[in-house]
Amino acid sequence: MHRPALHAAAALLLACALPAHALGEIAVTVTPDQPALGKGDDVNVTVTLTNTGNTPQRLLRWRTPFVPAEHALFQITRDGLPVRYLGRHVKRAAPTEADYIVLAPGESRSARVELSKLYEMQVTGAYSVRYYTSNPSNAAPGAKAGADIVVGDLASSPAAIWIEGRLPRGVVTPALAGPSGPAGLTFSQCSNAQRASITNAFAAGTAMAADGVEYLTSRKQQGPRYVNWFGTHEAARVTTVTNNFTAIKNAFETKPVKVDCGCDEPYFAYVYPAQPYNIYVCRAFWSAPLTGTDSMGGTLLHEMSHFDVVAGTDDHVYGQSGAAELARTAPQRAINNADSHEYFGENTPPLQ
Repeated sequence: MHRPALHAAAALLLACALPAHALGEIAVTVTPDQPALGKGDDVNVTVTLTNTGNTPQRLLRWRTPFVPAEHALFQITRDGLPVRYLGRHVKRAAPTEADYIVLAPGESRSARVELSKLYEMQVTGAYSVRYYTSNPSNAAPGAKAGADIVVGDLASSPAAIWIEGRLPRGVVTPALAGPSGPAGLTFSQCSNAQRASITNAFAAGTAMAADGVEYLTSRKQQGPRYVNWFGTHEAARVTTVTNNFTAIKNAFETKPVKVDCGCDEPYFAYVYPAQPYNIYVCRAFWSAPLTGTDSMGGTLLHEMSHFDVVAGTDDHVYGQSGAAELARTAPQRAINNADSHEYFGENTPPLQ
């Protein structure tokens, strides 16, 4: 990188990670490999998590950079505007003890992450990269209660990178609208039996979405069903949830949806939120009930909510207890949580 323009831009930016923020006793830093990059360069950063305290600290494995990305673990902006996440969103069951990793007192662990395959970083500009993820408050069953379970937001200070990208500065890349074609369900790598199960699940998910819209548009939002999954009634939040369910219902009823059965991972399903309307179902999906809690139909609703052109939900927490706690303590996140939408749609046990 010897181009004067890049060096001039880089001089205005930070070449290394800024001081870390800490959650409890975990400090996080993000350090770019280089402060300035060209259009053919990968965007590599090193994320370091350090236990600065005197007791072991446990973190959910999938909320760390030490496993392949299953969620958006970074907040990235370009010239102050959010950068789209291109990676997977995975539906998992509620965490168990095996889902945690432990950092001993004073221990640091680092991982090198290539960001341009996970985020839209082909446009020229000044990028700010911040590690930011949430650890839910619902402890794993059987886990020791206490301060050694990291809860809340885990964040670094922003690091700056100048990218001389393939596209000119200021270009706005639109969200993918999804494939054109008639509404309906198609399959990839699915057996006849799997196709039959998915067809039934698709019908169940469609009915859940329609029931959710009916509830939300019938002015029942102060009832226990809404409050349990999305928190106390507040007009702007109700509007968001109503719009989300309307979009989910519309996607089920009017879009060409393809379900891929080739996944052999242990979780329920995943999607790439920037690639509607492709849903990948995995091992846990096949042992789920058709309807009810963590069902096949509910899983398809969960995944449909993730697409950027539908509701753009995230995975802040998994499981009914975590979703109910999120509604009580952080309703603004609950209305963006995919499992919250799923459990509202499944409505099991039924609430009015």
